[in-house]
Amino acid sequence: MKMMLGTGAATNSLNDIEQAHTILVCGANATENHPIVGARIKEQVLRGAKLIVIDPRRIELSRYAQVHLGLRPGTNLPLLNALAYVIVEEKLYDEAFVGERVAEFDEFCAFVREWTPERAEGICGVAAELIRQAARLYATEKPSMCFHGLGVTEHTQGTDGVMALVNLALLTGNLGKPGTGINPLRGQNNVQGSAHMGCEPNNLTGYVAIQENRELFEKVWQAPVPTSKGLNLMQMMDSAEDGSIKALWAIGYDVLLTNANATATRRALKELDLLIVQDLFLNETAKECANVFFPAASSFEKDGTFMNGERRVQRVRKIFDPPGQAKPDWEIICALARTMGKGDLFNYDSAESIWNEVRKVWKAGSGISYERIEQASLQWPCPEEDHPGTTILHRDSFPVGKKAALRRIPYEPTPETTSDAFPFLLTTGRTLYHFNAGTMTLRTANVELYPSDFLDIAPADAEKLNLTDGETVRLRSRHGEVKIPVRVNQAVKPGELFATFHTPAVFLNQMTSPHRDRHTLTPEYKVTAVRIDKL
Repeated sequence: MKMMLGTGAATNSLNDIEQAHTILVCGANATENHPIVGARIKEQVLRGAKLIVIDPRRIELSRYAQVHLGLRPGTNLPLLNALAYVIVEEKLYDEAFVGERVAEFDEFCAFVREWTPERAEGICGVAAELIRQAARLYATEKPSMCFHGLGVTEHTQGTDGVMALVNLALLTGNLGKPGTGINPLRGQNNVQGSAHMGCEPNNLTGYVAIQENRELFEKVWQAPVPTSKGLNLMQMMDSAEDGSIKALWAIGYDVLLTNANATATRRALKELDLLIVQDLFLNETAKECANVFFPAASSFEKDGTFMNGERRVQRVRKIFDPPGQAKPDWEIICALARTMGKGDLFNYDSAESIWNEVRKVWKAGSGISYERIEQASLQWPCPEEDHPGTTILHRDSFPVGKKAALRRIPYEPTPETTSDAFPFLLTTGRTLYHFNAGTMTLRTANVELYPSDFLDIAPADAEKLNLTDGETVRLRSRHGEVKIPVRVNQAVKPGELFATFHTPAVFLNQMTSPHRDRHTLTPEYKVTAVRIDKL
């Protein structure tokens, strides 16, 4: 989204759901993984909005959809290109918007003519007529709003898939207006905020590129800013394994349990001279690999801010004292800085003092003061203290200019393919009952509702393999194996499987693939070729 539009964040607000006439949900099981958003989408559809669902499984929202495009895992791009083909071929595009706000339209039309729905049907397994129905709905029953999740991004062409969704919004004029937009459903709370505070290796605070505003950052921080970008998580793992990184500090992330291809992750972490883990609980990374564990306070035990997926900055207020030696993350960081002789550069006395420094270097957030968000949360950009915040981005132009260019993205099939030895395609994801790696929720009564990860299998496949509900099987890939109980489920198609990855007892990511997105290096969690062996 940043490459195409100039901003890597949701273009619209969640309140726009109630203004949308059509909602496209692509690669996101919203009612399970984002239940508040999912409930609002469902309510809007019950009020008369049209719904398009793109997902290999028949998720709950599929029951309410006018069109469900149940594509084969790993084939997002052919499907999205085919939707664009229909919009172009049937002249369903917004001529005025395209003329005023879109670049490289003719070049894109020439490219997309190759992607007929019939060609896509052969790759995706989705009927050409359903592709046409979905394209017509999205293009004509406007305003149309798009939500996407990890089912788009966790592929070798994950970034390309997001750009293909942006293509659809640009073609149809579904940007910069109420009830429209491209809106990522973030995987956890504050994902948008952590990236925005500089946790991405090529951006500084405020999502500012390292090359930009260097003088301002160096003045405020009283320290030189690096001239080259750092490493992302997967590059860190590679560098740990080859010995070029000696120490790692993992804050609020169970790297070992969550990373794909856990065997490679474990090997990399074991090569480190020092691994510090900072978390609420002793997670799997800490248990197996860490030298030092720092106990951190939970969000109920500290003051601060969260930034959610709609760019909204919200106050977090302490209501309990942290237990034992636990401290807020910022206090731990400052304490270590003092021990390393850098206390003068980390001389904060509160979360608010850190936030005020953020406001000095992040111009688009300068107007978001604690005093204001004590009363009500605000969405950036909010450059001045009398600014109301921004509910919709790109109303008149884009940060990249007046026009945004359509992207011509060829399809490159994933290297992860089925064979006689590995005949099934496995997709992984989350459940309503556990939160990501389960570090927190497995310690609650939720474990009674969902005690283990399950392998969802179609009834026909279960019958063919003589498997019964609840039976434990060995699941093997080219990269590893696990033991996991089976759950016969009509939501998955024959030849495809689905499993969650929350429980260390199963440790599903010991068998997910090593393949990565070519832009971001995000692992391809959504496509792994596997076989099932009876025990």
